[in-house]
Amino acid sequence: MPSTSARTGWHRPDFRTLVDFGCGTGRDLEILVKRFECIGVDLQPGMVDYAHQARPELDIRTGDMRSARLGSRMDVVTCMGNSLAYVHDNEAISQVFATFAAHARPGALLVLCSPVTPITRTEPTTATVDTPTGPATVTIRHTWNLRTQINTMLRHWMLPSGDEARDEIRRRVLFPRELERYAEGAGFEVLDMLDGTGTGLIGPTAYTVARYIRR
Repeated sequence: MPSTSARTGWHRPDFRTLVDFGCGTGRDLEILVKRFECIGVDLQPGMVDYAHQARPELDIRTGDMRSARLGSRMDVVTCMGNSLAYVHDNEAISQVFATFAAHARPGALLVLCSPVTPITRTEPTTATVDTPTGPATVTIRHTWNLRTQINTMLRHWMLPSGDEARDEIRRRVLFPRELERYAEGAGFEVLDMLDGTGTGLIGPTAYTVARYIRR
């Protein structure tokens, strides 16, 4: 899939300012800042502290994308890395899209990455992950709750020390038409929705590009 800069360039190559919600440690911003004047916002202070240490040249701030207000409107608003999927409640999702709109000037582009179909396979998968103390083995299985539209990834880790650990990741799946409705309700017009395969929208994750049309 082309980069965020490339996707933006398809529509408005003259855009210069960008805000990234759910930016984490600033990995994407480190690339985007080569083209845009960027601000990053993330909910987790630990992520922001790490970003300040690892990438001190970036403007990354602690904030909740359900309520953050930076007092400025940008050419581009992004929410990548499945950050939107960690917002599970319908009202909270509406609040997030209101935040996107509050930071978008007329004609601005919104670029999202989010799951649009669940992972429903029941058989576990196993992978080896390199860690500072050696290779760890992780076994992953997924559960799907259709009522809540929550996909849960359950991970069982076998660490190099012989210790075991378990964790889980819960993501809300927004189906394509549902995602469009949230965007349109906040004043955005969806322009593209692709999955990165080059064949339209058949994969589990969508890259959505929308334009802010509300005045």
